[in-house]
Amino acid sequence: MSPFPIRTLFAAFALTAGAGSTAAYAQSSASPKASADVKAAVAAPGRTPANVARDKYRHPAETLSFFGVNGGQTIVEYFPAGGWYMEILAPLTAKGGGTYYGVQPAGRYRDAAQKTVDSNPALSGKVKLVELADVPAGSADTVLTFRNVHNMVMGGNAPSVFSEFFRMLKPGGVLGIVDHRLPEGRDVALEKSSGYLKVSTVRKLAEDAGFVLDASSEVNANPKDTADWPKGVWTLPPTLREGDTDREKYLAIGESDRMTLRFRKPAA
Repeated sequence: MSPFPIRTLFAAFALTAGAGSTAAYAQSSASPKASADVKAAVAAPGRTPANVARDKYRHPAETLSFFGVNGGQTIVEYFPAGGWYMEILAPLTAKGGGTYYGVQPAGRYRDAAQKTVDSNPALSGKVKLVELADVPAGSADTVLTFRNVHNMVMGGNAPSVFSEFFRMLKPGGVLGIVDHRLPEGRDVALEKSSGYLKVSTVRKLAEDAGFVLDASSEVNANPKDTADWPKGVWTLPPTLREGDTDREKYLAIGESDRMTLRFRKPAA
């Protein structure tokens, strides 16, 4: 039997208990089985082998299915950077008749994303790299961001970015978020330095922008991660910022414990 229903019901309690002023209850649900088009995109031979090796930590097929992604959608990914999910999403939408926007502000990460597109035949002609303001209002079915909200919080621009997410989504559209999870009882100041965020913090950002929490999943949970490492989340793989110090220990823990939250823009 799949472990997701029990774990996800626990997540529903944690979300409700930790939300503070954001007290509206959201019914959580188990991750559905991956659709055929999502599974095919994850299994595509055009993916970088080093990216495929991280599937055991990032669970792309299950995660995208939980967010309701399919190839016919207009999908916006905020900050694709090196293109880990872009390698899956861009070919998926190209084959399904949808559109993929990679929102990547100008700078070195934009250059890295462009280099990824230019060097991968599976992405050529399938990616629109744009600024936030370039995505038309009310045009997106799904907006996704993976392990980026902590950077917004540390940079101080999270509220404005969430407002842009709300603007670009169609009524009823989905905002899908995966990020490193900080236990609710920890000092909130750690969110400015550790790379981890409380679920309640992410939930408040989304709800302040107008979103409603639709569901949560534990598909990207890692109970081995205690979120109290000497160099924050970057102590763990894939960064391994401690170098050879305790390397095997951190490799045995694996990648971070992550929240997986699905928000929805109200239909009316």
